[in-house]
Amino acid sequence: MGLDAKLRRRWFGAVALAAAAAMLIAGETVLKGRLSPGGFLVFWLISIALTLMAIVVAFRDVRSLRDETLQEQKNLLQRTLEEIQSDAKQKPGRKEAEGDS
Repeated sequence: MGLDAKLRRRWFGAVALAAAAAMLIAGETVLKGRLSPGGFLVFWLISIALTLMAIVVAFRDVRSLRDETLQEQKNLLQRTLEEIQSDAKQKPGRKEAEGDS
């Protein structure tokens, strides 16, 4: 059972955001004052990278959702126009109805 692209993208973004949040909490509580200057820099750079990754994934998800919505709107418009044409062909025209009277 494979995951579709939307679900994979959302899971990846959620995991990246959760990891960044966990690093933020750990960095401000447990690790505060315990990291060397180099370790401090690397720790927060990784946290920032995870946050930025979650933001990029969120923007890609919004773009994908926008594209899906646009395609659904086009399909709905096309189906509606086809239905109107079909209904118009099935009903007798005005001139034909007036001629029968």
